[in-house]
Amino acid sequence: MNRFALGVGLLVGACGVVCAAPAGEGSGRLQNGTIAYVMTHKFWAVYETPKKEECPAGMNDGPREQFRTLYGDGKGPKKYSIVEAQLQREGDLWHPSTTPEPPQLKFKEAQSKIAYGMNLDGKTGPNDFTSPDGVPGVDNQLYRAIGCIGNYRNMGTINHFEDLFMNSYNDARIVIELTHVKSLENSDDVTVNIYRGSDRMMSDSTGEGYLPGGTQHVDLRWGKQFVSHTKGKIVAGVLTTDPIDRAELPWGSTFGTHAYHVFRGLRLQLKLTDSTAKGMLAGYVDTDAFIHHLNTSWSTHHHSYGQLSSQSLYRELTQLADGYPDPKTGKNTAVSSAVNVEFVQVYLVKPDEKTRVADSGGGR
Repeated sequence: MNRFALGVGLLVGACGVVCAAPAGEGSGRLQNGTIAYVMTHKFWAVYETPKKEECPAGMNDGPREQFRTLYGDGKGPKKYSIVEAQLQREGDLWHPSTTPEPPQLKFKEAQSKIAYGMNLDGKTGPNDFTSPDGVPGVDNQLYRAIGCIGNYRNMGTINHFEDLFMNSYNDARIVIELTHVKSLENSDDVTVNIYRGSDRMMSDSTGEGYLPGGTQHVDLRWGKQFVSHTKGKIVAGVLTTDPIDRAELPWGSTFGTHAYHVFRGLRLQLKLTDSTAKGMLAGYVDTDAFIHHLNTSWSTHHHSYGQLSSQSLYRELTQLADGYPDPKTGKNTAVSSAVNVEFVQVYLVKPDEKTRVADSGGGR
């Protein structure tokens, strides 16, 4: 069971939001109607059962298994050159195709009717999921694609390392700032700002958790592409934001790669206290950017750790894409998704106008 299953299971109740306990009002951490949080954990939202009932056909094959299926083990009558086999397959990774899979390769979608996520389009359709709490209309087509890939499951390599390296590298820091907050229990008109931070976080004695009260310098020089703004409201201690048409989020994965994901219609649903914010980030993730992130962050060798075929996943994502059609072709360019997230409270330090002008090479 995913470590977030119990917590996120509270996310979508009968009313569509978390039923939260009252946050302490009058806390010193809410200052002049403003409070900020830094992301400490993130995991692609995959609904799992102990016996993998959602994957009745088993888990998907990865690069090594697929290579053996396509080209054999070298002992058969057909002999392939390196160009015909290894380089051809690696080239397919960097120049993915939407043509059907070779007949001997069959992708295995998650078959569960239950998934974590939000109702992103405001409708309930035949392809939608039901939340673990029984709320219909959940949009998370990404789950169909990654639900039976070992890399994305609870103990998977990507889930582990994306979280680990996010916390290891300062340039992967995601910060949210709430302003015009009347209280952390109820506020009907909140401004939400998303930035990239640039400081290490304060870990607790275990080294796996993080403490509130730290400082984050907001990166408005090199991190301009990661700045987004939206509105939201707090009801019964839960922040729900309006969608952001396009947002880029830093998403470092391995050994200092400066990666990011592109979300369309990005929104947050977070249970707030004066120390933490926990819940979900959801939206339509850009399919081309998703695969570019995957290939530039992880080698084929690393894909093999959790039986992840980038070529097969790209084909699947383009078929499942359910949002933001290309104005010229009409083809959907993004797939609905959800991410389980946790934050701790921080104090932000923003560069003043003089510093920003100097950093950007402006006048005196």
